[in-house]
Amino acid sequence: MSLLRSDRFPAVVLLAAAAIGLVVANTGAHDAVDVAMHVHLGIPGLFDLSIEHWIKDGLLAVFFFVVAVELQFELTSGELNSARKATQPAIAAAGGILVPILVFVLFAAGTDSVSGWPVPTATDIAFALGVLAVFGRGLPPALRIFLLALAILDDIVGIVFIAVLFTTGVNVGMLALAAVGVVVFGILSRQLDTRARRPIAVALVVVAVLTWAFVYASGVHATIAGVALGLAMAQQPALRARHALEPWVNGLVLPLFAFSAALVAIPAVSPSQLQPAFWGIAVALPLGKLVGISLFGWVALRLGREKGAAPPLPFADLLAAGALGGIGFTVSLLLGELAFAGDALLRDEAILGVLAGSVVALVMASVLVSVRAAHYRRRARSGEPAFQGPIEKEAQA
Repeated sequence: MSLLRSDRFPAVVLLAAAAIGLVVANTGAHDAVDVAMHVHLGIPGLFDLSIEHWIKDGLLAVFFFVVAVELQFELTSGELNSARKATQPAIAAAGGILVPILVFVLFAAGTDSVSGWPVPTATDIAFALGVLAVFGRGLPPALRIFLLALAILDDIVGIVFIAVLFTTGVNVGMLALAAVGVVVFGILSRQLDTRARRPIAVALVVVAVLTWAFVYASGVHATIAGVALGLAMAQQPALRARHALEPWVNGLVLPLFAFSAALVAIPAVSPSQLQPAFWGIAVALPLGKLVGISLFGWVALRLGREKGAAPPLPFADLLAAGALGGIGFTVSLLLGELAFAGDALLRDEAILGVLAGSVVALVMASVLVSVRAAHYRRRARSGEPAFQGPIEKEAQA
């Protein structure tokens, strides 16, 4: 289980699952797997979903619950718990959202693909931190904290996009019942330290499942249930729940989602025949994120800096963070499926664009992170003073 809680191994598993899905989709095994993914499970007339939809609407809600718990912690007790701490990564995150949208629109303007503009805005936290862990030995802690903060803010925007842009025909009654479920869940979670811990824990699971069911029935994307429950839960029980669920999310939920999302046949066409959706995403993820995060981050990290003081992060480190931000995967894949749900061709090319763009960003990030890590290790060996931003100075004090 400790391996599945590390930064490195889950990233490898996620990439392998996506690669296997892509290979299966383009071999003779595709038809059999496609039939299996469309087998329906559940209670007829109530919740009769295909395996594919159980993964994307059910299991992925658990992933969003874990993300929401981390959001709650960072916003209340972590690196985003004050306006001062949040401002700099927020500006960098804004650049990492606005510039990819601009790049995508330049490719897709005037076509049916333009509705996919939210797809290249997301950063996969687990994957980005995994690459940082593999290639970043010797980097200052400030870079990891900066990346974590802007990726979390990225996730907040992604969650808002899912909730606002891809919700149609809302059943207000069901949504109201879901809201009641969230409130009850939050109240119950604050009673877990009493002697009746086990019955309350069982009740929490029941309320969580019912809340998910109400959200699903309301027409809002079911993963939003995980977000709402994670934000509503009392912090200490939420952190314990996150710790217990993390290996399952890293080892089962995300690989299953990556596998199912990557079951896309590569079209037998020349590059010139690929849709703007593909090119917009494939370019916007690695290039748009790199430019947006590094430039906006450079400006942000100099706002409010005392005259003559060293910048919190060198620009070269911001370039590495920008490249890491271009690794979209999980949330970008989900946004691609939602944005083009009514057009199978555009959806498949958007998913291929996410995979291609994320792989390019992964290679770029690996190189840039390795170069920066080698730079800091050389400085350490030569006895030069290591980079000291606010995080390191506070630790020394």
